[in-house]
Amino acid sequence: QEQLVESGGGSVQAGGSLTLSCEVSGLTFSAYNMAWFRQVSGKERDVVSVIDWSGGRTNYADSVKGRFTISRDNAKSTMYLQMTNLKPEDTAVYYCAITRGSTVGVSTSSVIFWGQGTQVTVSS
Repeated sequence: QEQLVESGGGSVQAGGSLTLSCEVSGLTFSAYNMAWFRQVSGKERDVVSVIDWSGGRTNYADSVKGRFTISRDNAKSTMYLQMTNLKPEDTAVYYCAITRGSTVGVSTSSVIFWGQGTQVTVSS
């Protein structure tokens, strides 16, 4: 059975850093594009960053460009999101996802499987 397990969330002060991990099992990890989403309570789940199956193509939301870096290790079936210079507005539950289709225009409708989410809280 497919399983996506996020880890690495927590609480940090503004300007701090966190690295999220998403370990995938139950499918051929290297065959799929993947993405990180985030959701603030009461709001829609928005895409943060996308990476293609090879790791060679990535996209970022404008709000995180230059601060977040997505990567993957296909040998470990794990995707990462390195987050630096964190801001209070980055506070959200972060979800990893396996996606279908292009790395452009990814939305929740692109998602095949979701992780359970991990909370990131940034205090000012």
